[in-house]
Amino acid sequence: MLTHVAMSNLRMTSDLRRELILSAAKQCFARYGFAGTTTKSVAAAASISEALLFKHFPTKSALYAEILAEACQADPALHRLLDREPSTETLVVLIRGMVEHFLNASASPDQQEAQRLRLMISSQLDDGEFARLLYEKIRDLIGRAFTTSLERAIAAGDAVPVGREPLNLFWFAHHTVLMMVLTKLPSVPTLSYGAAPGLERQICEFILRGVGLNAAAIALHLDKQPVFNAAHAPAAESA
Repeated sequence: MLTHVAMSNLRMTSDLRRELILSAAKQCFARYGFAGTTTKSVAAAASISEALLFKHFPTKSALYAEILAEACQADPALHRLLDREPSTETLVVLIRGMVEHFLNASASPDQQEAQRLRLMISSQLDDGEFARLLYEKIRDLIGRAFTTSLERAIAAGDAVPVGREPLNLFWFAHHTVLMMVLTKLPSVPTLSYGAAPGLERQICEFILRGVGLNAAAIALHLDKQPVFNAAHAPAAESA
């Protein structure tokens, strides 16, 4: 029977190996992109067998989704948001940050965010694996902050309930801005939303009204200086 120390060492070895795989995968994805990277090349870069890699990450999509999630979890701005007390203001900051992030995605100089969005869409047109994994990670990372803040807003009289599933409202908001940014991905945008000044505020107000906030709460919180700028947050929030 394995002793406690021996089991701990095994766990540490497994955790270390997982980190080595992720480190090797980051280099491969950065150099060759998602399409050009294979699990075989990642295994070689990590100096392990492909079979061993599959014990930790069963597919390339799972590996890439984990990298994006880790990058998002390491973002200091997101931590500041998630550490905030759930409230009406936190809900507004979260929505504003998400809108900023999406609206800036296609304008990113390195185009990495745009490439990830294309991967997300192509996944949903294919087997959906990558999209499914990333949605799960987004839900686990941000979903509770949204729903708890919405509950506090309702309790404070700043919002009214909309439907029976609060988390659905987060996805409605997420997909609204996701669809907006998709129109900007081609070199010639497929749709113009009109004058840029005020667009960010307009979409924020549209979403906040949709999740149930009243006009007074929106007016009070929406124009405050944001404490969370998601424009530089990685794609765990983008997908």
